[in-house]
Amino acid sequence: MINRTTRKSALGKRGEKFAADFYRSRGADVIAANVNYAVGEIDLIVRENNVFVFVEVKTRTSANYGVAEAVTPRKLIRMRKAAVQWLDGKPLSEVRFDVVALLVKGNSFDLEHFEAVS
Repeated sequence: MINRTTRKSALGKRGEKFAADFYRSRGADVIAANVNYAVGEIDLIVRENNVFVFVEVKTRTSANYGVAEAVTPRKLIRMRKAAVQWLDGKPLSEVRFDVVALLVKGNSFDLEHFEAVS
């Protein structure tokens, strides 16, 4: 029997792949996924039009408790701190923080993209 945590993790991975494909379809390069530091985590890092984009992906089976609303100010602060660590030692570059909210729809997702959220 598959437990809830395993199902949730698999759904999250599926969502992150879908979000990465979304950015690729826009001409972006996916640089990294699931970047973790003690200060925070970044689901995706993409380079789009010479801008590093740090992406939080929220994947849900239901909108009952919100999708994008699950990205709290605390989460955004931790994401920014992780981005600072990732950028350390890299040439100065423009950055952006996005949220991709995915809601399961059959075998795919409904996607909502929030650009430059912080």
